Amino acid sequence: MNRTMTGEAERQGRIWGARAAAWAEEEAAEAPKFEPVIARVGLASGRAVLDVGCGSGVFLALAAGRGAHVSGLDASEALIAVARGRVPDADLRIGDMSRLPFGDDAFDVVTGFNAFFLAPDMTAALREACRVARPGAPVVVQVWGRPDRIDLTPMFAALRELRGGSPPAPSASLSEAGVLEGIAAEAGLVPEEAFDVAFALEYADEASLLRRMLSPGPIAELIESEGEEAVAAAVLEALAPCRAAGGGYRVATEWRTLIARA
Repeated sequence: MNRTMTGEAERQGRIWGARAAAWAEEEAAEAPKFEPVIARVGLASGRAVLDVGCGSGVFLALAAGRGAHVSGLDASEALIAVARGRVPDADLRIGDMSRLPFGDDAFDVVTGFNAFFLAPDMTAALREACRVARPGAPVVVQVWGRPDRIDLTPMFAALRELRGGSPPAPSASLSEAGVLEGIAAEAGLVPEEAFDVAFALEYADEASLLRRMLSPGPIAELIESEGEEAVAAAVLEALAPCRAAGGGYRVATEWRTLIARA
């Protein structure tokens, strides 16, 4: 075991890396959620950027393409390997977001896209993000948006039932006005702007949908206990309303995003 990581971080690394190639496809399709953040924080040439929970490196590749010096941290060795392929010059490390292996005041921008709520203590993880950010630097926190604006909500409910009541997705309360601001303030950050990012994910056919939809860590973990057939059936039933006449799928999504300052 990596002694710099908690047992929970080890678990997250294992389950998110279980289907790394498929998750890399899904993360690439989610690239539009990064653009409004980039427009707000600015990624001028030479800025030092850290992405916490960087996954397969999609955001890091966008930032590097704008001239930023990029670093990333993820608990999954498999996803870091994919990220190295996307951003060969990045400083990429396997580690725990609650114990960031970077010095104080090291970054001009720190981001966490659907990452910080996976820590056992989200406030503590944000406190670490604040520590490594330079004074006044933006710290970006992104979580799922409002359940009624997300076509995946019925799927989350179906998988929760299959699991026996344990939620496979983060609490909906994080999307409520003021919640992220309160957590950020408790961590020592100064909330600046909160906004929603909404768009639709496209899947060519049922096989594409299942390959990508079964890849997130909590769902991969559920497959370990319940079997892929049962999980796939629950996913297809829940997302049947998203199926188009030609056999593809269009799934509406929304992300709640907060920009705070260190």
